[in-house]
Amino acid sequence: MIPLYDTVRTHKFPFVNLLLIVINVLAFLYELQLGPAALEGFIFTWGSIPADLIGDPANAWVNIFTSMFLHGGWFHLISNMWFLHIFGDNVEGRMGGMRYLVFYLLSGVAAVLLQTYLQPASSVPMIGASGAIAGVLGAYLISFPRSRIASLVPIIFIFTIIEIPAAIFLLLWFVTQLYSGLFAMQGAAASGIAWWAHIGGFIFGVLMVFFFAKRTTTYRTY
Repeated sequence: MIPLYDTVRTHKFPFVNLLLIVINVLAFLYELQLGPAALEGFIFTWGSIPADLIGDPANAWVNIFTSMFLHGGWFHLISNMWFLHIFGDNVEGRMGGMRYLVFYLLSGVAAVLLQTYLQPASSVPMIGASGAIAGVLGAYLISFPRSRIASLVPIIFIFTIIEIPAAIFLLLWFVTQLYSGLFAMQGAAASGIAWWAHIGGFIFGVLMVFFFAKRTTTYRTY
């Protein structure tokens, strides 16, 4: 299922959400200017490496934040930014700009910490906004469960657009992440995806949204 848009509309301009998208895009464009060797060194310098975080947390904690703004390719970037575009504006509308920014960053921290806890010896750098965005998805699930997500769904060989309740869409997304994470822990071949970072971010979003949400929210559905 590919989400196209949601049915929740906020009256407030999502400045912080758009700023996060711009920063991610600019960081990726910078990556493209680097040669293969320089790019590898850049990723190892600014990506979050579990083994480093365990062995030298005083110096490695900064990388938790920098890693959230790095991506491994166009598809990685576009898919992450598309999800952030669809779901982030409404969550920002409920929280307010500054609260949303703090929430987003802490979701990314929670994502990295869970992946590190489960794979403490890994020397592979983690990069990407997926963990932080997963927190946004968790917050959206709690905040707008009755919203509908217009999704491009393949039926045999034909793609059709179906409006799926947000609760169903996001719970299905979470189940696929959980299944993939459990499958990876059974010794499956490495996929290059930090599944447990997604899970950690999502759970953080579900649990912490109430601490960041404002009491009143201006939005409407159609």
